[in-house]
Amino acid sequence: QVQLVESGGGLVQAGGSLRLSCAASGRTFSSVAMGWFRQAPGKDREFVIRISASGTVTHYASAVKGRFVISRDNAKNTVYLQVNSLKPEDTAVYYCALDLGSSGGNWRGYSDWGPGTQVTVSS
Repeated sequence: QVQLVESGGGLVQAGGSLRLSCAASGRTFSSVAMGWFRQAPGKDREFVIRISASGTVTHYASAVKGRFVISRDNAKNTVYLQVNSLKPEDTAVYYCALDLGSSGGNWRGYSDWGPGTQVTVSS
């Protein structure tokens, strides 16, 4: 079992940027892929981006292409999500989770979800 906690969310104007963090405690995850998801009020959970254990981006949503950058520092047990050129449509609670298999963008294959961090983009 791994405990994940997201941070870095906040209120920003359209066009702004944030750096989200996902800090892990407990079992290390140096050999585990990680993914970011988001959920807006009244909408289903949406896949954002996934990073392999070696640091390769394996999957990403077309809506965030060219704007969001994922990275990881296994020595710190932390995964980051740099979100740039934010739009009001990006407003959501952002979650990170572990992928012990090859789940791609399917949230049902992920586990050990964090409590999420709120990102609000004003227009």
